[in-house]
Amino acid sequence: MSDLPPVTSVKRWLVTTNHKDIGVLYLVTAMFTFLLAGVLALLFRTQLWVPGGTGLLTGDTYNQSVSAHGLLMIFWFISPLGLALANYLVPLQIGAKDLAFPRMNALSYWLYLFSLLLVVFSFFQGGTYAGGWTMYAPLNVPMYTPAMEATTGGTATVLALILFVASVTVGSVNFLVTIHRHRAEGMGLWNMPLFTWSILLTIWMMLFAFATLLAALLMLGSDRVLLTQYFSTDQGSSLLWAHLFWFFGHPEVYIVFFPALGIMFETFQTFTGRRLVGRKWVIISMVLVAIQSFLVWMHHMFLTTINLEIKTLMMATTIGISLPFDLMVFALIYTMVKGRVRFTTPFLFNLGALVLFILGGITGVFLGAVVLDYEFRGTYWVVAHFHYVMAAGVTALVGGIYYWWPKITGKMYSEALGKLHFAVYFVGFNLLYFPQFLAWETPRRVFHFNPELTVYHQASTVGAFVFGASFLIMFYALGKSLLAGPTAPDNPWEYSRTAEWATRSPPPLENWTGRPSYETGRLEFVDERAGVPDGGTTGAEPASAVDTEHADHASIWPLGIAFGLFVFLLGLSGITPYVEQFAAARGHDIVGSPDPSIVYPVLTVVGFAIFAATAIQFGREQFTVPELAIAERWPFDGVDDTKMGVWVFLASDVVLFGAVIGSYVFLRLHAGWGDWTTVPFAAWPGLLNTYVLITSSFTVVLALVFAERRNKRGLIGALGATLALGFVFMSVKAFEYNVKFQQGEYWWTGIEYSIYYVTTGLHALHVIIGMSIAVFMLVRIVRVDAYLEDHRPVEFFGLYWHFVDIVWVILFPLFYLM
Repeated sequence: MSDLPPVTSVKRWLVTTNHKDIGVLYLVTAMFTFLLAGVLALLFRTQLWVPGGTGLLTGDTYNQSVSAHGLLMIFWFISPLGLALANYLVPLQIGAKDLAFPRMNALSYWLYLFSLLLVVFSFFQGGTYAGGWTMYAPLNVPMYTPAMEATTGGTATVLALILFVASVTVGSVNFLVTIHRHRAEGMGLWNMPLFTWSILLTIWMMLFAFATLLAALLMLGSDRVLLTQYFSTDQGSSLLWAHLFWFFGHPEVYIVFFPALGIMFETFQTFTGRRLVGRKWVIISMVLVAIQSFLVWMHHMFLTTINLEIKTLMMATTIGISLPFDLMVFALIYTMVKGRVRFTTPFLFNLGALVLFILGGITGVFLGAVVLDYEFRGTYWVVAHFHYVMAAGVTALVGGIYYWWPKITGKMYSEALGKLHFAVYFVGFNLLYFPQFLAWETPRRVFHFNPELTVYHQASTVGAFVFGASFLIMFYALGKSLLAGPTAPDNPWEYSRTAEWATRSPPPLENWTGRPSYETGRLEFVDERAGVPDGGTTGAEPASAVDTEHADHASIWPLGIAFGLFVFLLGLSGITPYVEQFAAARGHDIVGSPDPSIVYPVLTVVGFAIFAATAIQFGREQFTVPELAIAERWPFDGVDDTKMGVWVFLASDVVLFGAVIGSYVFLRLHAGWGDWTTVPFAAWPGLLNTYVLITSSFTVVLALVFAERRNKRGLIGALGATLALGFVFMSVKAFEYNVKFQQGEYWWTGIEYSIYYVTTGLHALHVIIGMSIAVFMLVRIVRVDAYLEDHRPVEFFGLYWHFVDIVWVILFPLFYLM
């Protein structure tokens, strides 16, 4: 399947891989999520009308509403809303025809959508997760869930987050390869639009931050599904979760805010009619913030047992990260001062975002001081500060929707309705959140508070409804524009300066008819047949230019893969009772979940079958994605798109294993290194497997040599030997596990056993994935002589296999010799 149906067809939206369509799908899904999370917010704000609650919600349903609201807003609304605009606009801004891997882009969206649906399903599984959006241990494990029937729904939410992180990882690889290797001729990194710069840094942060979160979620998921003991003991588990979560959680603040910041830079330039003051220093400041964001996570942990010296260091880094933001804020202010401001709807929202963010940033500095944090932590001061930062980002994102609405739809909106939306929005926002500073003594996540604070909470609740009503105005304004709005010119903004305004509104399927180039210092379009400029920066592409190679735009298999994983994880969320029965049969009485249902195991098997079948078809599909012949690729000129994508993915996998192995080291040090129970019954299985995997790395190299020489028989032999060695490794591992089982030592026996089984099991899963790829490649070699003309897939498989081998070389001494 390669031809793309018309936009009026439902099939179009199921099979599309075009970046603009994916951007629209992200935008619609994110706004649906906002409505869902907003209704939950109105429910618990109504509960807070009087001290002790109105009786609208019970204690458990209140906890579910608060937890689901936080999770949905942070993971499934704010970040995807920024990615919706990034999907649509980044290729346009850098002069590309699409993202580097269009099918992977579609897969990223479908994984996102089905992860959201898994959260929605959790409400109907006895209740969704109720332990707060930060999921602090030990409240994140079933034994501390107030209602035992909510265990399955809570587990589904955790698994949904894992699926969401998979979506983020796939999307991150795609964006990084695209921005680094698909920029138009003459567009160096320094010359990229500031919105694209903000997305580039956002994606780099996402790649590493979400890998850490994935490690934490895999451990938590194994606790909830398989009954391991990472976070159900008092042996440092709570502190471990806090370290892992906030190493992700603090960069997440900037992951959310950076796209908004990029929109602010673009709109301030457009509506002041001048270039951003200090542009180079603004970029440097963003880079510094992106790096520093990983160095301040412990300021969320001032109330833990971390020693004062470390807390003081984290206080200093927290103050330090505010300094680059000061520079960016002053750059925006001076740009306004030196320009001629046009108070359009997009500018009003972005100016409002700046005002709100300044207040949020100042109040955040209070929390960066150890002494003040002791007073404010766990109060509504944190709630108000958090929303003045995060929802300030939403304010700019809404401004971005208005700014690019004419480009996306080809329709103009009503400025009167847009300004009315801003007025109601801004009043509602401040009426909702500012009283929470005044009611700061209210404890978080409960509906009991001092009666003297009632007036502030009632004002906040009124503000919530006003704030929510403002979005009804937005939906009406944009809906009216879409159905009956005047046709938008290609460039409705007089001083816009980025490439997306130099193509039609909405853009054609492949964005450009000619090839965008900045070789002369300004945007021109090159006739690819003649190789000469034809056109300028004012509007249309040259009519004479033609595509040099047809690109495919449709595939159903990304949807199939995501659906299969959704069904698989939905089934996995309800199999814990079977694990409990398994444990009880072996003398371990673990009670908690309701009676098992046969539906869940069936869903697990069916989901895996769907996933496997569609993944095979995805691999077999012939999908053409021409690589740009001329593009700026520094500093990645020497690698192609797929190779860079593999390296970027492996970088995230390094962080994943680093977090898992680091958790082992942390917990072992906490327990006393020498007092730790050594789980393997002997060192020789680990040593044997080390030799096996090292040998398999050699056979992979041989496979690449034979592929380069077009030696089919040698390629089959070398790849087959690699596969056979993988089977040997797994057989030795199965023997080792079996010995432990016979001794009555399972993954739930103790925290040492949990860590051993999960860490080596995660590595074994990587081995199995590698073996599955090897089987797929062998079948294709035998049937269609694959990889003899183009040996690169063998090289990419080798990179993955070598990584798996290196990880085992690290695991062997840690678990078998120390």
